Amino acid sequence: MDGPIPVFDPRAVLDGRRGGRTPVGFIIGIGILAACGIVALGIEMAQSLAAGDGAVPFFVALPLALLPVPLLIAVVLWVDRLEPEPRGNLAFAFGWGAGVAALLALLINTAGLIYITQPALGTTHGEFASATFGAPFVEETLNGAVLVGLLWRRRQEFDGPTDGVIYAAMVGLGFAMIENVGYYVNAMVTPVQGGVELLGFTFVLRGILSPMLHPLFTSMTGLGVAGAAARRPSSPWPVVCGWLAAMFLHGLWNGLSAEGLSGLAIGYAVMFCVAVGVLIVLVRDRRRLVRLISRYLPPYEATGLVTTADIWMLGSLRRRRSARAWARAAGGLAAAEAMSDYQLAATELALLHSKADHGIVTGPEFLDRQHDLVALMHAAREAFASRRQVPPPAPWAPPGGSGFAHGTPRRANLPPAQW
Repeated sequence: MDGPIPVFDPRAVLDGRRGGRTPVGFIIGIGILAACGIVALGIEMAQSLAAGDGAVPFFVALPLALLPVPLLIAVVLWVDRLEPEPRGNLAFAFGWGAGVAALLALLINTAGLIYITQPALGTTHGEFASATFGAPFVEETLNGAVLVGLLWRRRQEFDGPTDGVIYAAMVGLGFAMIENVGYYVNAMVTPVQGGVELLGFTFVLRGILSPMLHPLFTSMTGLGVAGAAARRPSSPWPVVCGWLAAMFLHGLWNGLSAEGLSGLAIGYAVMFCVAVGVLIVLVRDRRRLVRLISRYLPPYEATGLVTTADIWMLGSLRRRRSARAWARAAGGLAAAEAMSDYQLAATELALLHSKADHGIVTGPEFLDRQHDLVALMHAAREAFASRRQVPPPAPWAPPGGSGFAHGTPRRANLPPAQW
C-alpha cells in the first residue's frame, strides 16, 4: 500500500503549507520562546526580591501587564480580517517579542546601563542616554530580527504593508507585555516615591494611554520588510530605512517622556500623527486588495468558480460577513465555514496573480499554488451545496445579481497563468 490518503486541509492550503501534523521544529521553537519569556519574568521577580519587598510587587505587576493583552491582540486580528496571516506565524512573532527579544533586551540594556553609560555619564545622564539611544537600538534590532527572518523564510506571507504592520504589532505586543512587568515592579519598589500611587500612574501611562507604542515603533520595520518583499530582486534598503525609523521614533518618545508632562504631551502628539499615517497606509492597502480581486477574478467566471455577484461580495468585509451569515442560515455552521474558506481562498488567488504579474512567484510555483486554491474553492462550493436547504435571499447581491452560486462549478479550463 502507498500509505494513508492525505486529508484535505483548508487551513493548510490558505497558509501555503502542507497539511498534517504541526512540524516538530515549530513546536520546539515555541517551547524555546516560552522558556526565554519565563527566564525574563524570573529576572523581574528577582528584582522584586532584591528590593526587599518579597514577591508581592511581582505578583501584582504580572496580572496588570497581562490585563490589556487579549484586547490588544483582538484589535490586531480584527485589522487582519480581509487576508488573515497564519496563526502559527503570528503566535511565533508574539512569542519572539515576549521571549527572545524581551530577555536579550533586558540583559543587554541592564549591562549597558551598569557598565557603560552610568560610569561614563553618571546616574542621571547615563539613564537618559541609555533610554534615548541605547534601548531603541537594542530593542528595535531584536524585535525587527524576527521580521527579517520571516522575510527570509516566509517571504510569500508579506502581501503588502498590512502584513508587515500585523507581524510587527504582534512582536511589539509580546515585548511590551514582559517589559511592563519590570516597569510596574519598579514603580512599587522605588524607595522614595514608589507604591500604589506611582504604580497607578505607570499603569495608566503604559497600560491605558500608550499600550500600542511598541507595536507602532516596530511597525516601521514591518513596513520596510513588506516593501522589500514586494521587490524583485529583493533590496535591503527598505528594511534598513524602516529599522532606522523605528529607532528614531522609539528614541524620540523615550527622550520626550523624560521631560515631564510637557514632553509627554509633545510625544503623544507626534505618535498620534504617526499612528494616523499608519492607518492611512492600512486603508489604502485594503483598497488595493479589493482592486486586485476585481481585476484578477473575473476570468474565472467562465469556469463557474465565481460569479459577478461573488466578486462584488468579496470586495467588502460587511458583505463577506453577510454572506457567511446567509450561508449559515441556509446550511448551518459547516456551510458558513465553507463560505469563509471560499472567501479567503479567492482573496489569496487574487494576490497570487498580482505576485505573478510582478515577478515575485515563478511559473511552476504559480501553477502549484493556483491549483491548490482553486481546489479549495471548488471544495468549499461542493461542501455548501451538499448541506444547503432552501436558502433565503442573498443579502449582499447587487441589483440583478444572484449572490453565491449554488451547486458545483463547471470543470472548464482555468484562466492562463499571468506572469
